[in-house]
Parts: sequence; C-alpha cells; structure tokens
Amino acid sequence: MTETLPLIIECNELSEHLEDANIVVIDLCKKESWLQAHIPGAVHIEYPQIIHVEKPVMGLLPEPAGFAAVLASLGVNNDSHIIAYDDEGGGKASRLLWTLEAYGFTNYSLLNGGLIAWANEGWPLSKDIITPEQGNITFEGTLSAAVSKRDAVLSSLEEDTVQLLDARSGAEFCGEKKFAARGGHIPGAINYDWMDLMAATRNGRLQDKADLQAAFTDRGFKQENQIICYCHTHHRSALSFIALKSLGYNNISGYPGSWSDWGNASDTPVEA
Repeated sequence: MTETLPLIIECNELSEHLEDANIVVIDLCKKESWLQAHIPGAVHIEYPQIIHVEKPVMGLLPEPAGFAAVLASLGVNNDSHIIAYDDEGGGKASRLLWTLEAYGFTNYSLLNGGLIAWANEGWPLSKDIITPEQGNITFEGTLSAAVSKRDAVLSSLEEDTVQLLDARSGAEFCGEKKFAARGGHIPGAINYDWMDLMAATRNGRLQDKADLQAAFTDRGFKQENQIICYCHTHHRSALSFIALKSLGYNNISGYPGSWSDWGNASDTPVEA
C-alpha cells in the first residue's frame, strides 16, 4: 500500500511512486499531446468527459455513474490514489480532483507544475499506451460539501461568514469582457485571478506556501469562513479550490457552472 501522499505532489515524489500498484496517473492534456509524450504509465482523459454541458451553462457536474465508468475504464478502483496533471497550470487536473471530491473520493494529488515541470526538468517521458485492467470505482451520487450550486450561493449572499472567490480575469470580473448574457460578478465576490496562483519562475507550479498564504490573506480570505470558488465554468477556480485546500482551508467549495450559470440567469444579482 502506498504511503500517504501529499495533496500537492512534486515531480521527484511522483517518480518514486510510478510503479506503485494503487497509483493511477491521469493526463488531462489534449489527446495529441498525450500521444506525443506523457509521464510513463499515465492514462488519458479528455476534459469533456469530466463535465456536463447544458448550453449556455457549461462545466456542470457529470452524471456519477458515467463518470465512474470512465474512471473504471482507466483502472481506477475505490482504493486507488489518483495523481492528475495537465499542461496548462493545473486547471483541468484540479477540476478532475474537485469532481472526485464532489462525489466523496478524496484519495488524490495534483502534480505541481504538471507536464511543464516534469518535461522541463528532465524527468522521463513515454509514448507507450498501456491498457489498464478494468477498475471497480463506484459513486453513490450524493454530493459532498465541496459543491455549492446556485441556490446555495444565493442564500449565502447575506452571510458574513461566507466569501466568494472569483478566479476570472479582472476584465471579466468588472464586466469589460462578457461571455454570458450579463457581465460582472456575484455581489461581494473577491477577485483573485487563477493565473496569479502560479509562480512565474517555477515551471507552472503554484507559488510556495508562504507566498500563497500571504496572497489569500492580503485579499481578505479567512480560514474560519466558508469560501465558494467560481470562474466562468469552475475550471480555473478548481485550481483555487485545490490551492486553498493545500493551505488547510477546510470549508471550501466550488460552484459548478459558475458565471455561465449565474450570468445567464435572469434573476440573479450582479455587480460590475
């Protein structure tokens, strides 16, 4: 049995566990990138397989049985430990991990820096495609506290102990860029662009913990509060969720659909 692995795992740590029987490394890069080069033994998921779309609302939760079937086809069991990565800074990989937690599965890690760090720092790459044995993972379908849907967000707006983290760009936050029927942000939300979570000189990694904690604190986020993370679809803000979790924030959730849900509704309050 693999030792307990950290939520944010480094390349050298992953290299020591690639052969562990219960480790499943999942690549969320584009398929053509995965075919060209991936971490040895990694299996691949296309991003649309881990979300559900009801246009104009994007980024909803996938149906649990179908999501479990996708994972089982990759060899994931109920006692597996999933390590996810991508090549875009961790948004897609974090969305997979958040979705796992939404359905009560918490044996997971994010590869810090993903394929960018792994390749740039000389760790081995492979083109081999493995055919894993069928897994047996199942989900009951009951959503965990990691999920906050629109009604929950609406009811939280008058709560002093609930904070909203908007991970979109500043232009989206203030309504200069609009990708839904309405632009702007949820009233009271605090803007923390997901790109600012990453350190410019660390091969796509998150900032170190001290700097990351200082950044959240400077923006007014409090450990004792509930923090609801959103962006346009809860893709970018999934990385915010994982970053907060890595710092010990325990009462955090994500809003599936995010602004594509809120901004396309006709009866939700909006600030710009």
